[in-house]
Amino acid sequence: MTSRITRLRTAAAAVLVGALALTACAASPSGATGDGEEKVLRWAATLPAHWDPVVQGSGFNFNLTALAYASLTEIDENGDAAPGLAESWDYNDEGTAVTFHLREGLTFQDDEPVNAEAIKLYIERAKTQENSALFGDLTSIESVTADSELDVTVHLNQVDHQIPLLLGKRTAQITSPTAAEDPKKLDQWPVGAGPFTVTEYVPESHIYFEKNEDYWDADNIHIDRLELSTAPDPSTLVASIETGVYDFAYGLDASQYDTAIDAGLDVSQHPVYSASNISLNINKAPFNDPAVVEAVRHSINRDEFLEKVTFGLGYATTQPFPEGYVAYDPESEDLWPYDPELSKQILEDAGYEPGEIVVDFVVSTDAVSNEIVQSQLAAIGITANITVAPDWATPFFAKDLTLSTYGTTGRESPVQTLTAHFGPDGPLNLSTPYEPDGFAEAIKVARETPLDSPDYAANLQAATRAGLQSEALIFTVGTPTLVVKSPKVSDLEQIPGQINLTGVTIGE
Repeated sequence: MTSRITRLRTAAAAVLVGALALTACAASPSGATGDGEEKVLRWAATLPAHWDPVVQGSGFNFNLTALAYASLTEIDENGDAAPGLAESWDYNDEGTAVTFHLREGLTFQDDEPVNAEAIKLYIERAKTQENSALFGDLTSIESVTADSELDVTVHLNQVDHQIPLLLGKRTAQITSPTAAEDPKKLDQWPVGAGPFTVTEYVPESHIYFEKNEDYWDADNIHIDRLELSTAPDPSTLVASIETGVYDFAYGLDASQYDTAIDAGLDVSQHPVYSASNISLNINKAPFNDPAVVEAVRHSINRDEFLEKVTFGLGYATTQPFPEGYVAYDPESEDLWPYDPELSKQILEDAGYEPGEIVVDFVVSTDAVSNEIVQSQLAAIGITANITVAPDWATPFFAKDLTLSTYGTTGRESPVQTLTAHFGPDGPLNLSTPYEPDGFAEAIKVARETPLDSPDYAANLQAATRAGLQSEALIFTVGTPTLVVKSPKVSDLEQIPGQINLTGVTIGE
């Protein structure tokens, strides 16, 4: 285990926490490239079911839909808001409205203009479309006005200085308003203003792109063709990249790390603002009893998750942010220490006999992490019967489950990450409409704090601290996402949580 960790750290020594290093290789039949040859990137991935960003939502696949779409803002290597389609923005004095100033002369891939009206229509659609996966992220937005051809103002129902972060790639990949008139068609054939344009799409098989010369940063896109194909079985992924079938993949299984290194491939750890968690519904028995919740909190041995789930490549955590991130709360590092004897005593004092508590444990996949939860609960006398549900997402987001597990890739806006987990309407809060005491007040202060304020970090951490008192979530480990690639290419920009092909060049 030590050698594996050492080698990973060595391979990623140049990658800061919150950074991403990817590369691409040429795709001529022989795998070689030269001056004047078309540069083709072959990417093995799980293809999105939805290509309309409003429907797809902010899960990892936003990185794939972003191939076709440009976002209102971007983030830089420090996680700060940066220009995108909007080259600048201004808040009013009250902090209740922000005006974005768009770049001139941009068009969508169907030749429609990228203007203030297009931004307005996108945000309104994301807020109101019946099957929108983004409406819950936009609750601070009251209305949007197109003030001129290139100036669009987002009016807020509360002071919220997080909006430039919020309206980035996860929530504001702007769609062509003409294409969006037929949402079902758009959902299967993306039309945006991003770095690449779709040329061929076979659902569940592949989607091919060519470079969009009209993209606002086209001068820094050096890939002519991008082939996104369904990833092979994890056990054969390394061989597929080694033999040149693919150039890189996002999400190498940790158990394949040594195999990839031995094959001479590059492996880097892709940091994300997230952690795996155990989700409890305190509106249902047995978790409507605070004693049971407290017992479960102390029953979790995070070191076992670290060893058996991440193979020592992740980190144990009690919160949804990595150490060193602005919203990470040092005061909450050791919440609910592992103490199974204390857990058993809590249950005994509350009048429960060993084995008396039985709970349905409904999960999305048959995973080692779920077996660990089951085993650790059994050790304190709680029986958790695992059911793998193919339609797990439906009852989870409907808050119908009693016990489950989850993990997210986080958000560019730390406030959005916190409200998603701990807010009364948070999609990741299985105990909706419950929220922990003091959270509403703390998150309000965090929203109202300008991003450049000297109080910003302290106020964010206070909101994190309040949220972590939630009885509905127990965080376990930060699970790394391992990127495996051919060593033939330059690194990507080091953008936290994002795959960004800007600046990537293809070598011999």
